[in-house]
Amino acid sequence: MPGITPIHARRRVAAYARVSTDSEEQQTSYEAQIDYYTKYINERPDYEFVGIYTDEGISAVNTKKRDGFNRMVADALAGKIDLIVTKSVSRFARNTVDSLSTVRKLKEHGTEVFFEKEQIYSFDGKGELLITIMSSLAQEESRSISENVTWGHRKQFADGKLILPYKRFLGYERGEDGMPQIVEQEAEIVRSIFHMYINGKTYSAIAKWLIDHDIPTPGGKRIWQTKTIHSILTNEKYKGEALLQKGYTVDFLTKQRKVNEGEIPQYYVKNSHPAIIAPDEFDAVQIEIERRMKLGRPTSCQSPFSAKIICGECGGFYGAKVWGSNTKYRRTIWRCNEKYKGERRCTTRHVTEEEIKAQFLVAINELMDNRDEVIANCQLARDVLCDCLEIDAKLQELRREIDVIAGLSKKAISENAHIAQNQDEFNQRNNEYLKRHRIAIERISELEGVKHERMNRGIVLDGFIRELKTRPLVIDEFDERLWVAAVEKVAVGVDGKLVFGFRGG
Repeated sequence: MPGITPIHARRRVAAYARVSTDSEEQQTSYEAQIDYYTKYINERPDYEFVGIYTDEGISAVNTKKRDGFNRMVADALAGKIDLIVTKSVSRFARNTVDSLSTVRKLKEHGTEVFFEKEQIYSFDGKGELLITIMSSLAQEESRSISENVTWGHRKQFADGKLILPYKRFLGYERGEDGMPQIVEQEAEIVRSIFHMYINGKTYSAIAKWLIDHDIPTPGGKRIWQTKTIHSILTNEKYKGEALLQKGYTVDFLTKQRKVNEGEIPQYYVKNSHPAIIAPDEFDAVQIEIERRMKLGRPTSCQSPFSAKIICGECGGFYGAKVWGSNTKYRRTIWRCNEKYKGERRCTTRHVTEEEIKAQFLVAINELMDNRDEVIANCQLARDVLCDCLEIDAKLQELRREIDVIAGLSKKAISENAHIAQNQDEFNQRNNEYLKRHRIAIERISELEGVKHERMNRGIVLDGFIRELKTRPLVIDEFDERLWVAAVEKVAVGVDGKLVFGFRGG
C-alpha cells in the first residue's frame, strides 16, 4: 500500500459514509455503507478499527454543515486516525477547493485518505493530481444537477405548480395528487393564530399562548419565535394563493439564497390549493399588521381595544390599567396614556370594558337602523375613494418615460465610447438623464404607496359592508369580529361620552 509508514504496527482506520437525501432508498444505501466499511476494516489484520463517521441527508457541495465529516477531520488532526477510507471522491466532497484543502491538511498531519472507487491513495505521488481531476468532475456534476433541479422548479413555477416544504409548513401535507391538502388539526392552530392577532394579540402573546399549550412549531420545536408567527400571518398560501419564486439560490456551492427583487420572474397563482383562511380575513390581517406598524408602541397591548380608543382632549391613546390587582376588587379600566405625563393633565375620565361594549352595541344598532343607506354610502365611498384607474394610467406613463430615458442614456454612452465628444457636455447631458430617471422612480414609489393605501381602504370597506349585510338588524351581544371590522376609532369626551367612528366615516 502506498504512503508513509505508520508509527503503529496496525494502522488506525476510520471510514466516512454519506448520502445526500432523506429518501427511503438512500437510507438503505446509507446503512449498507456503514455495514460494509465496518466489516471491511475489522477483517483486515493490519487495520485497527477507529469508527465510522457519517452524515445523513447532507449535501457534499461544501463541508460547513457536515458534522460527521468535520468531527472526523478534527480527530485526524488530533492524531487519532492514520487512514480514512471512503467510497469515492464525490462522497468526500463535490467542491474541488474543499476536497484538496482537506486532503492536504490531513496529509500534513500524517493521515492518508483512500478513495475506494477510484483506487486513489492521497499519499501516492499521483494522488493529488487524480483527486483534483475527480473533484473537478464531481463539482461539475453537482453544478449540472443543481441547474437541472432549478430549471425543473422554475418550469413548475411557470406552470403554476406549487412546491411546499411540508415538513416545516403548518396546516398542509402532500396529497395523493401531489398537491397540498389540509391537515385539519394543524389548520385549527393556524386559524387560532389569525383569530388571536385580529382580536388584539401581539406576536409575542400568541407565541406564549402556543408554548403554554404545548403546541409544537412547524419545525417540531417547543419554543415559538415571533418571526415564525409573523411568517404564518403574512404567508398568502394560507388563503389558497401562492407567490412563487420569492427567493432563489445565488451559488450552488455555498447554497446561499437571496430574496428575489426582480432578478428572476415571479408568478402569482390564485386558487392554487385549498384555503385555510378566508381571503377577506387574511387581507384584514395584513391591514391590521400595517396599522400596528404605523402606530408603533400601542401594538404592545393585548386586546381588540388596543390603539382604537383615543382621548378626546389630547388625542393620546387609551391603555389598559389594572386596579386592585391583589384584591378581590381587581378590574381592568382604560385610561389616557398621556394623563400623568405632562404638566397639564387630561380631564377625560377612565372607561371600563363593560362600558365600551355596551356603548358599542348602542352605536352599532343605531347604525343598523339605517343599514341600507349606510351600505350604499360605503359602496359610493369605495367607488370614489378607492378608484385606482387614474393612478394606473400615471404609473404606466412613468414606466414608459423610464424606458425612453434608459434608451437615451444608453445611446449617449455608446456614442461617447465611439465618437470624440466634449466630456463636460456629455456629463451634463447624462446627469440630466439620471436626474429624470430618479424623479420618475420617486414618483412611481409615491403613486404605488397611494395605490396601496386606496386598495387597503377598499378591502376594509368591503369587509365592513360584508359584516353589515350578514348581521341581523338587532345586535344583542358584543362580537369581537364585528368590533374589529366595524370600528375605526372611539373618542372619549371629557363628559365620558363615547363617540364611535365607523369604517368609511
